[in-house]
Amino acid sequence: METSAARPGPTHPPQDRPPPDDAHTGGIPRVVTGRRRTVLLVLAAVAVLSAAALVAGLLSWAPDRPAQPRALTGDERERLAAMRVTNYRDLRAGVRVTAGTGATRTELVGWVDWSRPLVYLDVGGPGAGAERGLLQATPTVALLRPDPTAVPTPAPPPLVPPADRWLRHDPPAGQGLAAVLDLLFRLAADRPEPPADAARRVGGAMVGAVPVDILQAPPPAPGASVPPTPPGGHPRYWLDHDARLHRLETGLAGVGPVTVQLNRADRPTLRPVDALGGHPGQPRALTAAERDRLDRLPARLRARGGAAVTLTAPVAATNLRGSGWVSWSGRAAYVAVADLGVPDRRTLLRVDGAGVTRAEVPATTVPGTVESPGRPPLPPPAQGWLADPRRAGELGLLLDAALRAARSPGGRDAALRVRGDSVAGKAVDVVELPGSGGPLRYWIDRSGTLSRLELRTRTGAWAQLDLTPATVPRLAPVPGRPAGGR
Repeated sequence: METSAARPGPTHPPQDRPPPDDAHTGGIPRVVTGRRRTVLLVLAAVAVLSAAALVAGLLSWAPDRPAQPRALTGDERERLAAMRVTNYRDLRAGVRVTAGTGATRTELVGWVDWSRPLVYLDVGGPGAGAERGLLQATPTVALLRPDPTAVPTPAPPPLVPPADRWLRHDPPAGQGLAAVLDLLFRLAADRPEPPADAARRVGGAMVGAVPVDILQAPPPAPGASVPPTPPGGHPRYWLDHDARLHRLETGLAGVGPVTVQLNRADRPTLRPVDALGGHPGQPRALTAAERDRLDRLPARLRARGGAAVTLTAPVAATNLRGSGWVSWSGRAAYVAVADLGVPDRRTLLRVDGAGVTRAEVPATTVPGTVESPGRPPLPPPAQGWLADPRRAGELGLLLDAALRAARSPGGRDAALRVRGDSVAGKAVDVVELPGSGGPLRYWIDRSGTLSRLELRTRTGAWAQLDLTPATVPRLAPVPGRPAGGR
């Protein structure tokens, strides 16, 4: 019989040892001592007490009660009365306007110069539509440089504005963009305007590090330089202790809510585009050399005989472009004019001593495009000419002034040098003289050559006639009209 050997008992895998207390296992460490259990209990108690304190604090917190509207103090009334005078004396400010809501919201960013007055803005936002682009405006005329491809969010426009593609723009009065521009211009005045008795202080705030009072005031008496009563309440002004406006909230009929934010530190000198008079200068009397060039100008023009001319004229409610000739030896001007609003038609104008004659012709009669029409046909069409009893309005005045420049110009004693400028890289003196149809400006270079003639229109825009030395053809009288002398 086999002797049985002692068999080992059944084997069991060793039990897992707990990880060290500081092992980062992602779970809760096992508590293996009474001391650790006590620590955890203390920590738990602290957490419970902290949570209870937080809940109690949340339940007991409430926002400060808003300030109750009250009548203005004497100091607040004085500051509100002086607000527009302060804007006028501060000259300029950066501006950001939000007008309307949702899909109709328009945003404008740029500057307002109350001293000129002038605004220069980038127009954007989802509601900008065809007005998206750059805008320069005075209280009487607005010029738009449309840019349908611009990004929806506006940014400050370039300090030196582009020279081309500016168009006269006439938004409906009292609506949309026109109402917003009127609001901006009316924020300045040259004399204080006492607020109405119903004005109230409705709160206070901080604009950056500047404390302001929020004042709500109805418009003063009719005719004062303030916005009309908005739908839903009176305007609210964020006014600091120096009577400087930082923010305005109001509403405009046909626009909706409007917010105007002013940056009082952002106040560069603005440069109007040529159609608004060009960059500001320092008007002064002519020097002896400048007066000599002006006196010799008529003889120089007669010696030249004539010039090719290019016309840019934002007149009335239209934008005109033209090309043609001025003949000082023949005492006549003949140009083809395109109206950007009527691209399929051209107007042929002849100005001479007999008056102004015009003919309407198809666009195919004149080469070029509506933005840059070519010179009028020679010989002129045989039919369709009519005398213009209005003498072609301000356009006729400009062409007539170009012809009269070959004679001694009137008003030389009152001539002023407005500023220096340049044309095709040549320095010029811009000399302004009074004229029967409005101020005239002669751009005369240092050799005594007339490079440009400008006429200020009734709306305050400037129409330009650029002159280039050229051989001018004989400008024969139009059929049925005798040539008139001058």
